[in-house]
Amino acid sequence: MSDRHIRIRREGRVAVLTFDRPEVLNAFNNETMAQCVEALRELGQDPEVRSIVVHGAGRAFSAGFDLKASATRDMSTIDKVQAQMERQFDFIMSFWRCPKPTIAVVHGFCMAGAFEVALACDLTIAAEGTRFGEPEVRFGTGIVAMLLPWMVGPKHAKEMLLIGNDKMDARRAFEIGIVNEVVAPEAALDRGLQLARDIAASSVPSVLLTKRAINRTYEIMGLWEALKSSLEIDIILNASPSEEKAEFGRLRREEGLKAALAWRDARYSDNR
Repeated sequence: MSDRHIRIRREGRVAVLTFDRPEVLNAFNNETMAQCVEALRELGQDPEVRSIVVHGAGRAFSAGFDLKASATRDMSTIDKVQAQMERQFDFIMSFWRCPKPTIAVVHGFCMAGAFEVALACDLTIAAEGTRFGEPEVRFGTGIVAMLLPWMVGPKHAKEMLLIGNDKMDARRAFEIGIVNEVVAPEAALDRGLQLARDIAASSVPSVLLTKRAINRTYEIMGLWEALKSSLEIDIILNASPSEEKAEFGRLRREEGLKAALAWRDARYSDNR
């Protein structure tokens, strides 16, 4: 259906959730997020599904949150900013909360909110040539789900987030623990499915309770409290004016998103 932004297919006991907006590099708008949260809820409750592969149609896993959609959204009050940020946070963390193991298979671009989705999944397989990034500080916004420090430690997280690096390649992502494996592009989805089938072949209670135990370890260490605190800061940041945010918004309105992105990046040297 034309109003569906995701596709679900079954391969035995494995479900494949595909972001399906290839014309905009699978950027997440509110409809995409709502459909995905509902699909994960249903798959999490389906006794026939034992693991879930998350993939993107076309040239990319996802470019992140839809900047064109955000340009038309009313964010004139802090309450409206808060509602939108909480919607995005709940979408990202639905992958963490899902009782069934989730395997992100990423290719092309894996940016911003999509990068956080990949972090929230239990495993991540990256195709060679995948480009990762969190460019939020470059245009005056912040991180919705501050998962990165929990995955790679503060030094690597600060290096990426304070610069707004959006040019990290798959090999570097593997080196610092963001992805589990890097494989040839043509083999990425098959490798994700292989891992999902191996998980599906294991004892269901053991898999579900082991995922719960691992996640709970981080939650006991304060993951949820830290993420909620970071979200509160992000809400303040997104509701506060800045020169960078104003200029990015002006260029996006008057000259288009491509011009705004070019302005955003022109001030920076190339980075890893």
